[in-house]
Amino acid sequence: MRVSFHGQSVVKILTEKHTILIDPFITGNGLCDLNAEEEKPDVILLTHGHNDHVGDTISIAKRSNCLVVAPNELAVYLESRGLKTHPMHIGGAHQFEFGKVKFTQAFHGSMFTDENGEKVYGGMPGGILFTAEGKTIYHAGDTALFSDLKLIGEMNDIDLAFLPIGDNFTMGPEDALIAAEWIKAKKVVPIHYNTFPLIEQDGEGFANKVKPGEGIALQPGESVTL
Repeated sequence: MRVSFHGQSVVKILTEKHTILIDPFITGNGLCDLNAEEEKPDVILLTHGHNDHVGDTISIAKRSNCLVVAPNELAVYLESRGLKTHPMHIGGAHQFEFGKVKFTQAFHGSMFTDENGEKVYGGMPGGILFTAEGKTIYHAGDTALFSDLKLIGEMNDIDLAFLPIGDNFTMGPEDALIAAEWIKAKKVVPIHYNTFPLIEQDGEGFANKVKPGEGIALQPGESVTL
């Protein structure tokens, strides 16, 4: 399995048979190395309904006819736009052909503005535990530090975790270091930083403070193999 980072919170997972995109904010993301018109995933996973996470979901899904897995309210809205969706909610898990998806808590918001300027409520935000080929990836989405991260670490053998460090809208580097300690992931990658001036952070500095050998500050387009 190859897992790559593409700026902000965009993550691509390549398993032996499937391509999974998480939070495909590509257009308007100055750090992203992907071309939205060239992406043909089998599935899109969404953590919540903010524009910098839903991103190009509608255009990509319509072109590729891929499945979109999202929190219930967001999935219902996207289905009304003609997308093929699977609604889920916090604490729920489902075994798909491409892997197992479980939604965790995330303390944040979830509303975006569509192309018509309408405000769309996306339901509760979440994190995602994705398991395939014997490996588990945790994408925390946008979240504050919360104590149940300890429980997530205790209940799951996490191989790779993506944690926001941008501060202001999510936890900052100091809180993310605590989160990294609690979830006990073998590798931790910082996300949701440097896309905008308000969330500028030192990703390398954060990675160096994670336990030796566990922190990796991936540049957009770089990947790790699990």
